[in-house]
Amino acid sequence: MTETTVPLYQPLPDSVVVGGNLLWTRYRRYPVFSLPWLGGRILLFGSVIAVFSLLTLLGTLLSPASVRGALTATAYTFFGFLLITTAGPAFATAVRHMRLPLARERVGVVIALCTGIGVSWVVDSWASARINEFLVSEMGKGVIDIDAARREAGTAAMQAVSVVIRLLTLGLIYGLLGGGAALRAYFLEQGRLSESRHRSELAQAQSQRRESELRLAALQAQVEPHFLFNTLASVRALVRQDASRAEATLDALVDYLRTTIPRLRDGEAGLRATLGDQLDICARYLEVMRLRTADRLRYTIEADDSLRALPYPPLLLITLVENAIKHGIEPRPGAGHVCLRAWREADQLCVAVTDDGAGLQPGIGGGMGLANVREQLAARYGARASLQLSGAVTGGARAEVRTPLEGG
Repeated sequence: MTETTVPLYQPLPDSVVVGGNLLWTRYRRYPVFSLPWLGGRILLFGSVIAVFSLLTLLGTLLSPASVRGALTATAYTFFGFLLITTAGPAFATAVRHMRLPLARERVGVVIALCTGIGVSWVVDSWASARINEFLVSEMGKGVIDIDAARREAGTAAMQAVSVVIRLLTLGLIYGLLGGGAALRAYFLEQGRLSESRHRSELAQAQSQRRESELRLAALQAQVEPHFLFNTLASVRALVRQDASRAEATLDALVDYLRTTIPRLRDGEAGLRATLGDQLDICARYLEVMRLRTADRLRYTIEADDSLRALPYPPLLLITLVENAIKHGIEPRPGAGHVCLRAWREADQLCVAVTDDGAGLQPGIGGGMGLANVREQLAARYGARASLQLSGAVTGGARAEVRTPLEGG
């Protein structure tokens, strides 16, 4: 099997199939010169030839010919035409099932098809002669009156023209019915398979690129340089003022990094997460921020254990929590509170991040972080997920994410 072929007993990809939607053309959904393709083609052509042979039989029975002679001539007609349409494709199918390298297979298919056409021509010529003999013996005149044809041919030039016309007619009949159209379809199919494989590889490469970009975004979002530097600066300032708090802050930072960084090394597994994973990341981040702000920040996390095991997109909650700290708690003096709450509502998983800080300000809601959240929701769930921002007159903001329930 070559890189551009598919298993011969399986349907082709939809992007490769041409004209296989009708009942009598469903065989085209399989590779050209495969056994399912050959069986469907024989059934189609055999049905048409059978109808034609039946009409021929009825016409012959209305003539002075005997029943036995009519049945014999009809049998010759049916099997002769069936051989014309089947021999070449059958030989080519046998070659393709030998599973040769593509270059050798193509040559073999052409040779096999030409051989089949030659065999069918010999047998058809013999059958036509038998039918002509029957017509002469039963009806006194055959389909081809050789003497009359010679008289009409006349000169040598006319005879040559007659031969050329006959050869062109035979070539057209045997070429189309005997597998010429199928041979063209075979080569076109190879080209479409190659294009389909190229598109698949391109889509895979683009998918891998998106995953790499997502992991990079995860690293940037979860271990944001400013957050890391500011935390280390706070630890440095606390070393002389409050060594115990400096140690606690450093321990909280280590816990946060231990939770986030290993997930980025898990390949595709790093792109899958549960609600519990994301809540743990947020909890460790908030603990670091609580210590950095000298307990000015308080936080609570409310989620049933049954919800923590549900699948949940990475990066969503930590982005919303960072926004609550940056735009809500830090700009407002005094104590602040951040609450994460998760609950189930009908067939949706709802998570809200609420703060009692400065509230929604002009420009908040159109930043890069929230744009990434919306983009990820749209890519994963389409219109089934949503992000809603709201504020209160007394201050504070609320970001609520609704996603379809999965795995529970």
